[in-house]
Amino acid sequence: MNNVFINELSQVPLQKRSLEITERKGLGHPDTMCDNIMNQISVDLSKEYMKRFGNIYHHNMDKGLIAAGETSVKFGGGKVVKPILIVYGDRATFKVGNEEVPVNEIAEKSTKAWLKKNLRFIDPEKHVKFQSEIKPGSAALQDIFSRKKKGEFLGANDTSAAVGFAPYTEQEKLLLGLEKYLNSKEYKKEHPEAGEDIKLMALRRGKNVDLTVAMAMVDRYIKSEDDYFKRKSEIYDSINTWIDEKGGFEDVKVSLNALDARGRGLDGLYLTVLGTSAEAGDSGQVGRGNNVRGVIALLRPMSSEAAAGKNPVSHVGKIYNMLCYRIADRIIDEVNGVEETYVWLLSRIGHPINEPSVVSAQIIPQKGVAMKSLESSINEIIADEFDHLDEFCTSLAEGHVGLR
Repeated sequence: MNNVFINELSQVPLQKRSLEITERKGLGHPDTMCDNIMNQISVDLSKEYMKRFGNIYHHNMDKGLIAAGETSVKFGGGKVVKPILIVYGDRATFKVGNEEVPVNEIAEKSTKAWLKKNLRFIDPEKHVKFQSEIKPGSAALQDIFSRKKKGEFLGANDTSAAVGFAPYTEQEKLLLGLEKYLNSKEYKKEHPEAGEDIKLMALRRGKNVDLTVAMAMVDRYIKSEDDYFKRKSEIYDSINTWIDEKGGFEDVKVSLNALDARGRGLDGLYLTVLGTSAEAGDSGQVGRGNNVRGVIALLRPMSSEAAAGKNPVSHVGKIYNMLCYRIADRIIDEVNGVEETYVWLLSRIGHPINEPSVVSAQIIPQKGVAMKSLESSINEIIADEFDHLDEFCTSLAEGHVGLR
């Protein structure tokens, strides 16, 4: 394959550096909600295009906004005063030939299904309003889809770069694992007062970690201020128990809902009616949350493109963003002697997506390993991924490969 550059990266792997900062916005965080909803709309719209026409047509659902509503919290259960507003933006194909595609209906149906599946207390029929600003795409971008011939790849609809890394550091794995644990069905059965809106921020100095956890508590399960702090203490203990069982660090200091203040009643507590700050406290936007791997790794290079909602057959902002992590994972898993890798992909608008302007694999080899001994295997992995790019795009379109 042309334009492949493999070189040694002269830096200390992140895991071995003395300082690391990592963030994870959980399932019910407004930014994560926005990313996942818009991405699910793209998946459902792609399936509809395929069902009707046998092809995926131009669409990008990567502009979306969740505008916070208004609630009145109360011990024992408050109420929603003003619903959450979800605004859909960007472009889609509304008509193919003489056949209309119900884009707005699909977007709303997809959103309601995602909310019902992932957030226990949001009733999308009562607690959410929808506003669609989706419009037909530009003639030039729609025409890219008309140029495709059988067996060929579409041209990239943007000039864009993406970067992926592997492996996860221990801190990154800590945040991913902890958030999934706190948002698991099993945990919610034991602690129903724990909302889905969970934000984790970790600062590692050497092997010591300061972990700040923000968790929206659900007011219907809280009887009083004393009851709030009792339940908070139980959740705090469960977090520390999980971390202790995981191991890997000398010391992890946990701070839970650090803004809480005893004696201030409802004003001093992180209480919600629906388990998410989107109900009143915080809005959300596509691209402001986790990367496609599920973390915000602040000491690593990161892609500027938001993958969520982009179409899976021509928009390299999604395809390359996902693919560079897949290649990075394979390099770590399959090539002995690689300690850390960063994989870069660059497209050129109009050029077939299987012909990137450059593929760059930056390698930190393990001590004593020569770069020359790694290059052949890395080249084979890159070539194999682009040989099977059509299958990868299909997996994106069907939602089998998605956001973490």
